[in-house]
Amino acid sequence: MICEIEDKIFTVEPADFEQLALEVFQFQYNNNAIYQQYVNALSIVGSNVRSIDQIPFLPIRFFKTAAIKTTVFEPEAVFESSGTTQTVNSRHYVKDLNLYRQSFLKAWSMFYGPVEDWCIIGLLPAYLERANSSLVVMVNDMIKLSPHPHSGFYLYEHDKLARVLQELEAQGQKTLLIGVTFGLLEFAEKYPMPLQHTTIMETGGMKGRRKEMTREEVHGLLTTAFQTNAIHSEYGMTELLSQAYSYGNGIFNSPPWMKVLMRQDDDPLDVRVTGSGIINVIDLANLYSCSFIATDDVGALLPDGTFEVLGRVDTSDIRGCNLLIAGR
Repeated sequence: MICEIEDKIFTVEPADFEQLALEVFQFQYNNNAIYQQYVNALSIVGSNVRSIDQIPFLPIRFFKTAAIKTTVFEPEAVFESSGTTQTVNSRHYVKDLNLYRQSFLKAWSMFYGPVEDWCIIGLLPAYLERANSSLVVMVNDMIKLSPHPHSGFYLYEHDKLARVLQELEAQGQKTLLIGVTFGLLEFAEKYPMPLQHTTIMETGGMKGRRKEMTREEVHGLLTTAFQTNAIHSEYGMTELLSQAYSYGNGIFNSPPWMKVLMRQDDDPLDVRVTGSGIINVIDLANLYSCSFIATDDVGALLPDGTFEVLGRVDTSDIRGCNLLIAGR
C-alpha cells in the first residue's frame, strides 16, 4: 500500500485528489499513534471518514511537543523551525528526503521551469546560521542542480552579490534571488539597482532584526529599489514538505498534491473550500508525518483555489517564515 501511495502523490490529478487524500488519511490514522489519538479524542472513528471534509487536521503545535511519525523509522533528516529564543521549535522527522526533493523540484519546475535554466542565489543568512533548515536543504539542492558558476549562498557579502547581479543582468541570465525578508531589505537599501532578469522571492522573516512590516510595505520597498513589477513569495514551513508560490500580490498557487482549506475560528471542524478563515493544509508529500495540518496562519481562499496569507492567529508563536502581515 505504501509504495502505491508514494507512486501516486506527484502524479495525482485534481479529480483523484480526494480519493488519494482519503487513502493517505487511513494509512496515517492506522500507523501514526499521535494522530490516531487526536482523531479519537474528537470522537471520530477513522474507518467512518469517507469524504475530505470529514478528515481531522492536526494542530501544528503538536510538532513542538511530539515526534509526529507515520510508521516506525529512523529519520533521514530532522527539520527544525527557527522561532525565537522564547519559543519551542517545531521538529519534522523526515523518513525519506527523496520525497521532499521530489516535491520541491517538481513544484519549482511546474511554476518556474527547469531549475537548470536558472542561476540560483540564496540570501538566507539567518537560516545558514543554524542547523536543520528545510529551506536551506531546498535552496542548496537547487544550487547544485544549477550549472551556473555564480549560483550559491551569499550570506552577508552584499558587495560581491551586487557585482554578481550586475554581471548576470548584463548577460540576460535568468536568476533567482531568494532571501529572508530582512536580508533582502538590507541589500535593497545598500544596492538598489534595476533587476529585469532576476526573480526576487522573499520567504518571510525579520528574525528580530527589523520591525515587522506588512507585505505591501515590504514589496513596495523592494519593487522600488529593484525597479521590478512584482516580488515573488514562497509559502512553506518546517512542518510541510511542499511549498506554494506567489508570482506577486500575495496570491499563492499550490502544486496538485497540496491543497489549502479554511477552518472557522469558532469551530475548528468547520472547514470550507472558499472564503476567509485559518489555513488548513493537505500536503500529500507528508506521507510519513501527517498530511493534514491546521496552521496558525489567517488567510483567504479564492474560488479558483489560489489563496492569500493575511497574518497569524494572535496566540501563535512568532516564527522565522511567513511573518509578514498583509494590510487590508
